[in-house]
Amino acid sequence: MSDRLGWGQALTWPELQGRERTVLMEANADERLAIARSLDLESLSRLSAEITLRPWLDGVTIDGRLNAAAIRLCGLSLDPFEEVVKEAFRLRVVPRGSPNAPSQDGAEVVIDLDADDPPEQAEGATVDLSAYLVEAFALALDPFPRKPGAVFVAPEEPVVMSPFAALKALPDRPKRP
Repeated sequence: MSDRLGWGQALTWPELQGRERTVLMEANADERLAIARSLDLESLSRLSAEITLRPWLDGVTIDGRLNAAAIRLCGLSLDPFEEVVKEAFRLRVVPRGSPNAPSQDGAEVVIDLDADDPPEQAEGATVDLSAYLVEAFALALDPFPRKPGAVFVAPEEPVVMSPFAALKALPDRPKRP
């Protein structure tokens, strides 16, 4: 069974850590307009997600599947086109001060590309899932939007005129003896 969660409605840590639950979120027209402006999109006709919350250590794992449709401008032709995003995302969130949070002591950080991302630290006593959803959506957008079928055509190289071009264009004259 899935619960509906209002956009921007934050969940408290007891609500997050109690049991596994699934929530449905969908941005309304005003929220989509604000998101489109913040991400420099022409418009955003759809943004929704099904999110499963699972307790993890002293935090929560957020598994989601977002579904969105945005109108973008093609980077080649500047024509508007629809970009559909259907993307799964996963992140872990822990409360501020958690012993499971990434170290902030300035020590050397070792990055393992095969390991899971470190957990995010929540700012307060609640977690706003809509903020994580917008972040996942922004990361899923094509950084170089291109309308289907748009092809880059390189401009012609400019012709550089040599000071001797006029002489070269003269007809060959017979050589003098």
